[in-house]
Amino acid sequence: MLSDLPVLRIFEQGVIAAERPFNPQIQKDPVHYYDIEELVSAPHIEIVVAETDGRLVGSGYARIEQARHYLKHQQHAYLGFMYVEPEYRGRGVNRKIIEALRQWAIARNINELRLDVYEENIAAIKAYEKAGFVKHLVAMRRSTGKD
Repeated sequence: MLSDLPVLRIFEQGVIAAERPFNPQIQKDPVHYYDIEELVSAPHIEIVVAETDGRLVGSGYARIEQARHYLKHQQHAYLGFMYVEPEYRGRGVNRKIIEALRQWAIARNINELRLDVYEENIAAIKAYEKAGFVKHLVAMRRSTGKD
């Protein structure tokens, strides 16, 4: 998987480029979201890649996180780094990645998956809903006007 680092770094920039229109607070390039080496090596994180004809076309990870103390479950799996190359979108690649991550979580007795998506990212929301996710919370922000 470490041999995939150059492609995964390109995918990371694809995630950032896709999210930039929804978040004016993302810094100018160069910017990085992930410590990809940690994603690959950490025991509480599973990274999955999708491959077609020897070419990486998608990625995603599940990271086991502690749940809030008042919830029924003690841990959940947070999904991130969800990316599919544009020419492979709409072919079920994302759904297969999510299913692989779901199976990984089940094997670790995790019964809840969570992820974040920008409210204005309608295409992503529809894709996640097709994969069985439901809207849960709305995060809100406001500038103090001191930008």
